[in-house]
Amino acid sequence: MVERYARDEMKNKWSIQAKYDAWLKVEKSVVKGWNKLGLVNDTECQKILKNASFNIDRIDEIEKKTKHDVIAFLTSVSESLGEESRWVHYGMTSSDCIDTAVALQMKDSLELIIKDTKNLMLAIRKRAIEHKKTLMVGRSHGIHGEPITFGLVLAIWYDEIARNLENLKQALKVISVGQISGAMGNMAHSPIELEEFVCKDLGLSPAPVSNQIIQRDRYANLMNALALLASSCEKIAVAIRHYQRTEVYEAEEYFSEGQKGSSAMPHKRNPVLSENITGLCRIIRSYAVPSMENVALWHERDISHSSVERFTLTDGFITTDFMLTRLTGVIEKLLVYPENMLKNLNLTGGLVFSQRVLLELPSKGVSRENAYKIVQRNAMKVWQDLQVGKAALNDKGESLFLENLLNDTDLREKLSEKEIRDCFNYDYYTKNVDNIFARVFNGE
Repeated sequence: MVERYARDEMKNKWSIQAKYDAWLKVEKSVVKGWNKLGLVNDTECQKILKNASFNIDRIDEIEKKTKHDVIAFLTSVSESLGEESRWVHYGMTSSDCIDTAVALQMKDSLELIIKDTKNLMLAIRKRAIEHKKTLMVGRSHGIHGEPITFGLVLAIWYDEIARNLENLKQALKVISVGQISGAMGNMAHSPIELEEFVCKDLGLSPAPVSNQIIQRDRYANLMNALALLASSCEKIAVAIRHYQRTEVYEAEEYFSEGQKGSSAMPHKRNPVLSENITGLCRIIRSYAVPSMENVALWHERDISHSSVERFTLTDGFITTDFMLTRLTGVIEKLLVYPENMLKNLNLTGGLVFSQRVLLELPSKGVSRENAYKIVQRNAMKVWQDLQVGKAALNDKGESLFLENLLNDTDLREKLSEKEIRDCFNYDYYTKNVDNIFARVFNGE
């Protein structure tokens, strides 16, 4: 399980101890609220704030009989108090305590995820600036297209994760709400001022309206934000796995001294971290659907959502935290091979310049249809040569495509040799990289 390797900082936020700590924090805040409203006197309020505690073993023992976790918790708390215990949970229903406490846990956890996401962005940004002008081939359908730079690939990743960061911030606002509204949400037994005090005291906003629970579209919004983040992270991991393929070998995960890739084949260097990230992202995404299905509960509430959330919230946050930390490490240590990128860029004998040649012809009076025919027939000859193993460069060190174009009489009637050769210039494809980076990285 990923929890075995997860960071303690996130794991501790979802421990049994953390759950009951959050419950007690809410209960104490409500007591403070009742004190402000004049129901609970100062002496009893201070006794509760100072002495109220719980014992997890005792809670488990009581729950075996009551079959109700909140009652078991409250009974344990009351055992740490005297007569003043009568004010604990006064006017509340179980979900007032649970949902408001879970909001505290979600808020703290999502703030950590946001921090993780920012760290990932910093790692991507650093590598993007490093490889701003590192030439490589762009691919569509897995087939070579035109020259790009590895920096542009990284800029795409950065920009997408930045959008995810905004989604997370929006989700943080949506889930940072509490309620102290009573059994059916009508506030019949607790004034609205109590709820407003408690939520402010806990750093939350009061839900404008609730029934017996905080509405689960808020939770679904959160899990969808995590799922979308996971999709973007998987996109990055899959790209790295592709770059590490032996036939491509443009980048690879750091392979430490003494590391082994296979029990049978000593030569193997596998993208195991990226593959692990891919799998973790699938798990994170899988929590989105049951979270959305939790939105439709019976009337003012049922508890069909409860069992789902015991998995989706705990595992969702822990797995996302672990995944982001691992992906950040992969990016920071990623080994990049510019020479192999350039080698692959030249692999198709200059075909990556075909559009540049195509766009020169209309200015010479050639229709787009005829221009396409001229360029394509010379490109198809290159594919035929490559199919039979012919080298991408001729004896003069020039690309097959350039050679074909220079020998095409129809083309030569429209373009000079210099004009054709000028089309085979990588600088043409990187001339706007600085401007793109200025937009993505705010001027850098």
